[in-house]
Amino acid sequence: MSADRELDAAGIAEPQLRDAYRRCRALNAEHGRTYYLATRMLGPEQRPAVHALYGFARWVDDIVDEVHSGPERKAEGLAAVEADLASALDRGTSSDPVVAALLDTVRRYDIPTAHLRDFMASMRMDLTVTDYATRAELMRYVHGSAAVIGLQVLPVLGTVVPREEAEPAAAALGIAFQLTNFIRDVGEDLDRGRVYLPADELAAFDVDRDRLAWARAAGRVDDRIRAALRDQVHRTREVYGRALPGIAMLAPRSRPCVSTAYRLYGRILDLVEEADHDVLSRRVAVSNGRRLAVALPAFARAVLARTA
Repeated sequence: MSADRELDAAGIAEPQLRDAYRRCRALNAEHGRTYYLATRMLGPEQRPAVHALYGFARWVDDIVDEVHSGPERKAEGLAAVEADLASALDRGTSSDPVVAALLDTVRRYDIPTAHLRDFMASMRMDLTVTDYATRAELMRYVHGSAAVIGLQVLPVLGTVVPREEAEPAAAALGIAFQLTNFIRDVGEDLDRGRVYLPADELAAFDVDRDRLAWARAAGRVDDRIRAALRDQVHRTREVYGRALPGIAMLAPRSRPCVSTAYRLYGRILDLVEEADHDVLSRRVAVSNGRRLAVALPAFARAVLARTA
């Protein structure tokens, strides 16, 4: 379905605002293959809002992760976004298309603006924090970088229970996806000077940043690193377990979308295991064939749910 048909279904008529949502849709399609594929299973009237929420998060994350920008330039870019967001929330409008679409979505779905502030706080942490001593410290970061994403999307998805009852599972799903990224992207994060695995949990297997850096440079892992990553996979699967009951709490038309994202992201952990936990010499990825094998039956269920 075209962007115009989705915008029509969502009742977004103002030309400039439609352009803003198109920009967010393009960001989602370019950077979030799994998210974008899953989003196709939502009702057309839901998709623009999800594109706006993801597009904003992707845009800000790209500012922080820009490899060719120094710390000062990243800080300036993030401060500019934060100032524009604060101004937009106060004035009710923004000249930036991504912020404009985000603001419209927040209004339409009554999304608490505290979630946006928590997200920006975690993005600021990425400018100065390069590792985390404990899981508790990491979870403070992950709350803003991932849990609140699940909480923002929840009103768009809809629930068959009071929203607050579904919120813990929605937050857990956002965290599970983020922790999966941390495991998959250990090598790339090291290249950016960061480690998102708790130092004390790595130390239990006699692994530290230096050993990870050695493995990255050598293009291979040893038994200690394998054991440490095996432990991280196990801990992340436990978070997926806490998130799973939340799918049944969603509106029926939204369940195929979230179930697909759940299965595809969970598949990344399978691939880490199949690679014998070597995520330092390569980046594992779900194949297009696997994506289609999961997505096509889910798409059929989504169509049935919407027509029902």
